[in-house]
Formats: sequence, structure tokens, C-alpha cells
Amino acid sequence: MATALPILTTNATQQADPSRVVSPESSWGPKLEALRALFRRPGRWVVCFSGGVDSAFVLAVAVQERGRDVVALTAVSHTLPDEEREGCETLAAKLGATLQFVNSNEMDVEGFFTNPSDRCFYCKEELYRVARNQALAQGYDRIADGVNVDDLGDHRPGLIAADQAAIVHPLVEVGMTKADVRGASRAVGLEVWDKPAFACLSSRFPYGTHITPERLTMVGDVERKLKELGFRQYRVRYHDELCRIEVRPADLPRLISEPVRGEVVAVAQAAGFTYVTIDLQGYRQGAMNETL
Repeated sequence: MATALPILTTNATQQADPSRVVSPESSWGPKLEALRALFRRPGRWVVCFSGGVDSAFVLAVAVQERGRDVVALTAVSHTLPDEEREGCETLAAKLGATLQFVNSNEMDVEGFFTNPSDRCFYCKEELYRVARNQALAQGYDRIADGVNVDDLGDHRPGLIAADQAAIVHPLVEVGMTKADVRGASRAVGLEVWDKPAFACLSSRFPYGTHITPERLTMVGDVERKLKELGFRQYRVRYHDELCRIEVRPADLPRLISEPVRGEVVAVAQAAGFTYVTIDLQGYRQGAMNETL
């Protein structure tokens, strides 16, 4: 008999799984009602849909309240792994949402592939340009994303691009934190309520290191192996011939045990890395921002 997964209602520690930290209904309940009220206003919506819990939750509520006045939009590029794209398709179908894939050409944008510290601005600027064109062509007048209140405290140049493109942040408008989103998503039966945070593969590169399709494939191959091995939260950071692997501190013993260690090393070297290292600090969001 499988052991039930823990639900954490307090702040996550390094040993806890942050993807299962939820706030109580007293926190998210009124905010969910406010979110429903927001989508009851007249309007037709495009929801930028990555397949993560935040955008999935926004999409689910929007579809419940506005039905065919909502379309989900997923940008496809080298930075989106195939399994994430397939996950978007499956989840949108379960939510009863119309999903459209559009090609995003950020790899052609110098401000993106040269990877300056404001790389995310250029990525989001391209995404929102594509989304705006798609929305206008089909008669949709509002574009929403899955930014939550906690996202406002990190280094996120993409938020500037969102402001310039008049993107609506429904979760911010109603004051929902990540723990609120997870708690409400779990309560309404959204299967990705505890999906670990996932940023596009471009976030695996130190600022100033050029991003190429080949390098994205190297990182993606190793991360795919970690997922196959059952790790839930991980990052593979690119440092030229060296890859630096982050997992939760609680998962470090398993990562260095056999046969897991050997399998990860083999895949990393087959992908093109010469050296394979483990970050003893463990997984943390925004690790590449620590140099800023």
C-alpha cells in the first residue's frame, strides 16, 4: 500500500518539499472567490499557459467562469522540453480548455541568446508580442499570466515586459501567494497542485554564457534523466564542460548512491559534459541570480 504524501501547512525548510506547502482555506478561500469575480467580468481572455500550477489554476478558474471566452496559449521553442509541451496538451484537455500552440522565436533575439542579466525581459517581450498578435487576430481583448504575489520579490525582468504589454496578473490582483495557489488548486482537484516549480531551460545558464539549441539539449537530457529516476525538484546548471546538479538536500544521499550516481554521470557525459558535480547547497530558486 502506497504511503500518503505529506501536506505541509507551515513554511518549507530545506528538508521539506516546497511543492507541497499549502496555506489554509481561511487564507485562499476569499481570494479564490475574488478570482472568480474577476473572471465574471465581461471580456475574452488569452491565458499564457506553461503547464505549471499557477497558470493551470488561472486557466481552470477562467474556463469555469467564462467557458469559450477563454483560450490557452502555449509558446513552443527550444527552451520548452517536449514532455512539458505534451503535459500542457493533456492538462488543457482535462480542463476543457481550448489550447493553441504558437512558435516563439526568442533564439533569434540577441538580447536573449547572449544571456544578459535581463534576458528574461527579451524572452517575455517576444512571448507577449506573439500572444498579443494571436489575441487580436481572434478577437480576444485581455491576456493573463500566472504570476503570483511571491514572484514579485525575485529578480524578474520579465515583469517589466508584462507591464509594457498590459498583461493582467489575476493572482496578484487578488493577493494569492504560491501556497494559496497550491492550497486552492488541491481543494478544487487540480492534479498539478503539487507540481514542482519549473522555469524554462534558459535559466540554467550563468549570465553572459550564450544560449544555443545544442546547450539546451545537453541540460535537458540530464534533467530528463533525473525526472526518470524519480527526483521531483532539480536543476542542471550549465558551466561549459561542467554540469552542476541541484536537488533537494534530502535527496542528496540518493543522488550519490549507486546505481543512481553512475546512471546520471553516464547520461551527463553522453550529453557532452566532461565533469559532473553536485551542489551541496541543494536546489533553490534563482540560484543564477546569486551573482548579481
